[in-house]
Amino acid sequence: MKVNVHAVNFNIDRKLVDFVQERLDKLEKYYDRVVSSDVFLKLDNTSDKENKIVEVKIMVPGDDFIVKKQSKSFEEAVDLSVDSLERLLLKRKEKIRAHA
Repeated sequence: MKVNVHAVNFNIDRKLVDFVQERLDKLEKYYDRVVSSDVFLKLDNTSDKENKIVEVKIMVPGDDFIVKKQSKSFEEAVDLSVDSLERLLLKRKEKIRAHA
């Protein structure tokens, strides 16, 4: 799956990009028709500790899924996003099976 990682207002290191790629690649085991995904990593300019925002957009034939999570670290936010996407993709797969 093609994963585009976009860092908004900061420079991203290779380790974080690899982490995001690795996590999103695991989604293909739940739904194999994922075309591509865009991941936006944003730093919120607040004094709040949970100022890391991860927005993941996944394109599948006929639909797009968007999940937005906020956390203390990008890794944690990516994990939360992937968990939500797993549920969404499984739900979509079940729906398609029911119609087939």
